Amino acid sequence: MENKRINGNDLIALGYKENHAMGVALKINRKRLGFNREQMLANFKRVLEHPESYLEDAVFKPLAEVLLEIDTMEEEIIKLKEHAEVYTVFGEGNIEDGAKKQMNVAMKLPVTVAGALMPDAHQGYGLPIGGVLATKNAVIPYGVGVDIGCRMALSIFDLPATYLDTYSDKLKEVLLKNTRFGAGNGYLKHERTDHEVLDSSLFNADDFIRSLKDKAWTQLGSSGGGNHFVEFGMIEFATPDGALGVEQGKYLALLTHSGSRGFGATIAGHYTKLAKEICKLPYEAQHLAYLDVNQAEGQAYWLAMNLAGDYASACHQVIHDKIQSALGAELLAKVENHHNFAWKEQFNGEEVIVHRKGATPAGKDVMGIIPGSMATEGFLVRGKGKEAAIHSASHGAGRLMSRTQALKTLSTADLKAILEDKGITLLGAGMDEAPMAYKDIHKVMAAQVDLVDIVATFSPKIVRMADDGSRED
Repeated sequence: MENKRINGNDLIALGYKENHAMGVALKINRKRLGFNREQMLANFKRVLEHPESYLEDAVFKPLAEVLLEIDTMEEEIIKLKEHAEVYTVFGEGNIEDGAKKQMNVAMKLPVTVAGALMPDAHQGYGLPIGGVLATKNAVIPYGVGVDIGCRMALSIFDLPATYLDTYSDKLKEVLLKNTRFGAGNGYLKHERTDHEVLDSSLFNADDFIRSLKDKAWTQLGSSGGGNHFVEFGMIEFATPDGALGVEQGKYLALLTHSGSRGFGATIAGHYTKLAKEICKLPYEAQHLAYLDVNQAEGQAYWLAMNLAGDYASACHQVIHDKIQSALGAELLAKVENHHNFAWKEQFNGEEVIVHRKGATPAGKDVMGIIPGSMATEGFLVRGKGKEAAIHSASHGAGRLMSRTQALKTLSTADLKAILEDKGITLLGAGMDEAPMAYKDIHKVMAAQVDLVDIVATFSPKIVRMADDGSRED
């Protein structure tokens, strides 16, 4: 037990309060500075009692400074509502307490209008993954997420599903030649693809965005790590869909999942830091720091966020165009949607900012894609416009266990058996993305029958993911 990591309850027992000083103490503790658990606790107690004695200490100086200024800092804190606004939880029985606790905090923000928790929800930073939050004149960078504009894109080709078996080797080669994966990975200058998004005037909005243009160009048409993928599969329409113009049947389809790469992540980090400097919230809500969309900083983030969303869309377009060209196939239909973004929408007769962090837009008749895992079905859906869900649905199955837990507990033999049983070829990926690490997609879909109608079912067959341990998702 000696080296068990110190947590907030340990600090409270020493006399610390749940405020920014606790956050600084926990940050120091994470560095593992050569002290054992008991020594670290003793140091934390002494700093709390005599912070002025540690102002020159190389390790504890940041904590001492915060403790000496904590009363002044507390006076600047924006007060939360005393009680959380009421919100609807879909699939409540399968959602961890940590996600609900985060949502409860979000519902206390003074700018909060409404909220909802989707059935794939799990704990994240700030707003939980699967959290939907409507605010008044405020945008929360961590309510959008680090991977701004993370999205799905589905291309349905005029080729029968039997093409997957007949030309499996060709399809594998097409994926390997036309995709690139992993955090930080991209293309050399002679390999790069041009796209009109790079001509956007927003790249000249300020020096910060301008400095990111080369990074954006380098990674255009590539995919991130973690749960991002490019995969071929069979999509089945049990009945014709007149709106899409697709007849009943089984077709070859391409499904992709990725976001705005390093470009969006850098924007998210920059504006999250700025929001925290401007919007001083209590410790438990610090990751929900927001920017006023009527102020210069909020307008700048809004423009940058939308540019990152356009860039994410462009990445998918480049991938789909390359692969369609390699196949020489005609496109029957294409559907796309963001699930890490913020939109200006009407809700209860007023304009609000709707944050969907890991949630699919599901307004009336709006098309969306909800994937399962590398070995389970995904679904093409049409929204029902459920107001209690703020016109939203889940963005996938949702994690059942953390990446660390999956790597420690799941068996490669079990994964291999599942893939062989379902006839799935996996190119890349780690055990943290094994299907056993995710919730049952069918239970998730059953919990949101009031939110979406299923239009077609997608079954993955040839799946490519990052194989370098990247966690960019």
